[in-house]
Amino acid sequence: MKNTNTLAKSHRMLFLNTLAFTVCFACWTLNGVLVTFLVDKGIFNWNVVQIGWLLGIPILTGAIMRLPIGILTDKYGGKYVFSTLLLLCSIPLFLLPLANSFFLFAILSFLFGMVGTSFAVGIGYTSIFYPKEWQGRALGIFGMGNAGAAITTFLAPSLLNYFSIDDPQNGWKLLPIVYGLALLIIGILFLLFAENKKMEKSNRTIPQMLTTLKSPRVWRFGAYYFLVFGCFVAYSQWLLPNFMNVYNTSLVMGGMFATMFSLPSGVIRAFGGYLSDKFGARKVMYWVLISSVVLSALLMIPKMEIKTAGPGVMAGKKGIVTAVSSTNVRIDDKDFPIDAKPEPVTEGNIFPTKSSWQKVIVAQNQEVNKKELLATGVTRITFDANMWVYLILVILIGVSWGIGKAAVYKHIPEYFPTEIGVVGGMVGLLGGLGGFFCPIIFSYLLSTTGIWSSSWIFVLLFSVICLIWMHITITNMMNEKQPDMSKEIDRKNQ
Repeated sequence: MKNTNTLAKSHRMLFLNTLAFTVCFACWTLNGVLVTFLVDKGIFNWNVVQIGWLLGIPILTGAIMRLPIGILTDKYGGKYVFSTLLLLCSIPLFLLPLANSFFLFAILSFLFGMVGTSFAVGIGYTSIFYPKEWQGRALGIFGMGNAGAAITTFLAPSLLNYFSIDDPQNGWKLLPIVYGLALLIIGILFLLFAENKKMEKSNRTIPQMLTTLKSPRVWRFGAYYFLVFGCFVAYSQWLLPNFMNVYNTSLVMGGMFATMFSLPSGVIRAFGGYLSDKFGARKVMYWVLISSVVLSALLMIPKMEIKTAGPGVMAGKKGIVTAVSSTNVRIDDKDFPIDAKPEPVTEGNIFPTKSSWQKVIVAQNQEVNKKELLATGVTRITFDANMWVYLILVILIGVSWGIGKAAVYKHIPEYFPTEIGVVGGMVGLLGGLGGFFCPIIFSYLLSTTGIWSSSWIFVLLFSVICLIWMHITITNMMNEKQPDMSKEIDRKNQ
């Protein structure tokens, strides 16, 4: 009976944690929709780089403050840290309607970005209520709060349009107030109904806690999380302007598509926790990184049209051009067929399409020599980057990252059982830095190349680095533990 009551209390705390984290995550990714709307409607004339900064600034705060917030959670317990965080972060959201410049908007975004530290609080606060065999599932369920990004991308565009019906210039100001009220209400509920609980060894000093961060394992986990969480946060915001610019979708439809990326990625995290409990986090991470490499390689191919030189037509004899048309050149009495330019191919093809034709470059009564070029060849290759295929690939990589997020945090209670808050905070910090730097990197890549899919090239390269790093580390660990076996394998393969 005691175990049943304890588990029921743990589930109740898990529900509160997940609810609070969901609301925090929705607020954390607010700028993705709000800034896009403000620029699209001409309310603020921010350039691409400024937009990238505004998308990244809240993520920066949530990243750099995760470590100290994680330490505070280990030290004082999650109830008071979480409720204080919720209540304080509502203030800059209430003030955001007063922002009338890039600088003020950036400052207030930096302040309400503190909600991003809720993950460091919730990880330590959730895991302390569950035994080891339950932690993967519990942390996976808590991590479903990432779906808060889907709430923003799904509801915020419609709310912005609704608020702007009567006042197109100032209607947007109601949205941050709604978000601020949500934080305020959840903060009060958390303060009233949550139960405080601290780590048993919370009497350790802060310098003692920080010594754990010397472990290379912490930084490797952080690199994985930079990819699966940081890129997830970045694309939760970046996909909306991506769809609007590349596929000419509306704000609402672009928001729907961004939701189709962020919602499954958030919800699947619980399943990722189950898989990590059942098969082991290491095996799950292998599959996550491999799928990230494959899918990002497909997604980086841009919507494009390439024109290049194709097979031309050369004179088979010396003579005089006696007749010229778009489909034929006659030299004396011999005809040379010319391929006419075909009609443009309609958009919507899944695979690249090719068309070739020739362009006549000689005139009637002109004397030509044998092997002289009569018509230059042109080949056109068109790739439409079909929107629906692109959307499916985006959803799949989001699902993969969602599973990976749970797998990364499954490692932490196993390797660092008494430093979950500080290690989880550090790993979360690195992941949050990914959410901050990636939109800025994406914006500079877009400005430099002019290609929206250039962001996926960065994802591909980082996925490859993480996969190689993991494989080398695991191989070295196995060789250290079983040197005789590895030598025997090497001899057999010679």
